[in-house]
Amino acid sequence: MAHEETVYDALDHAHGGEGQWAFGTGFDDPLAGVDTTVPEGIDPADLGVYCLMLGDDALVLCQRLTQWATNAPELEEEVALANSGLDLLGQARLLLARAGSVGVLGRSREQATDSIPDEDALAYFRDADEFRNTALVEAENGDFARTMVRLLVASAWRLALFTRLRTSRDPVLAAIAAKGVHELTYHRDHAARWLLRLGDGTTESHRRAQAGVDAVWPLTADLFTATDVERRLVEAGVAVDPAELRDEVTGVLTMVVERATLAVPAWPADAAPSGRLGRHGPELTALLADLQGLARQHPAATW
Repeated sequence: MAHEETVYDALDHAHGGEGQWAFGTGFDDPLAGVDTTVPEGIDPADLGVYCLMLGDDALVLCQRLTQWATNAPELEEEVALANSGLDLLGQARLLLARAGSVGVLGRSREQATDSIPDEDALAYFRDADEFRNTALVEAENGDFARTMVRLLVASAWRLALFTRLRTSRDPVLAAIAAKGVHELTYHRDHAARWLLRLGDGTTESHRRAQAGVDAVWPLTADLFTATDVERRLVEAGVAVDPAELRDEVTGVLTMVVERATLAVPAWPADAAPSGRLGRHGPELTALLADLQGLARQHPAATW
C-alpha cells in the first residue's frame, strides 16, 4: 500500500527534515532576499525601536483577536477575526524581523537558543516593560461590540499611518507598509460594517455599541503623541508624525459612528505615549503569560 503523506510529513519535507521552531508563523526568514542595509543618515537603534512599536501593536492586537476563537457570535465571523489576526501576525513578524536585523534584542534573549530567529526571541522572550505597544491594543476585549469598535479605531489609525509609510526612506519599512495597506483596509471596513449593523440594529445592540464606543474612545489619548524616537525619524524621512494622522482618523471614526446612529464622545486630551515607553497595565502582563507561556517553558522546542 502506498504511503500517504500527512500534513506533518509535508511540513517536515519542505524544510529538509530539520526540526523547526514550533511557535512561529512560518520557518523561512521573512526578510530573505531583501536588502536590510540601513540607509545613510538613519540611526539603526531608533529604526529598531520604531519597528518594535509598530510590530508590538500588531502582535498584541493579533493575540486579542485570537481570543475570540470559538467565542465569536457566528462561525463566519470567527473566521474573519482569525484572518485579521493572521494579517496582523504577518505584519508583526516582518516588523520584529526588521527590528532584529538592526540589532534590537530583548533583555531576556539569553533565555532563547541560537536556533531561534530574532523575531521569535522578540515576541516570546521580552517582558512586559520591554514591549512598546499602545494602550489601545492591550486593553481587554470586552464584548463583541467593543471588540469591533477597537478594531475600527486601531485599523483606521494604522491604515492612515501605513499609507504614509509607503514613502519611508527605509525600504524595508516602506515595503511592509505597502503590503499592510491592503490588509488594513479590509480590517477597517469590516469593523465599520459591523458597527453600522450593531448601532442601527436592536435596542440592545445599539446600547452595547454605544458602550463600546464610550469605552474605547479614552484609549485614543496617546495615539497622536510622538515619542522622541519618532521625532528623530520624522526628521530622517523614515517615520510619520502621529499628529499628522489626527484629522484623517478622527474624521473617519466620526463619520462611521454617526452613521451608526451613535453619539461621538469627546476626544480625550493628548496624553504621554506611556505604552511606547514600556509602561503598561496588568492586562498586558496577563496577555503575555498566555502568548509566551509555551515558548518559555520549552525554549528549544522543535517539531
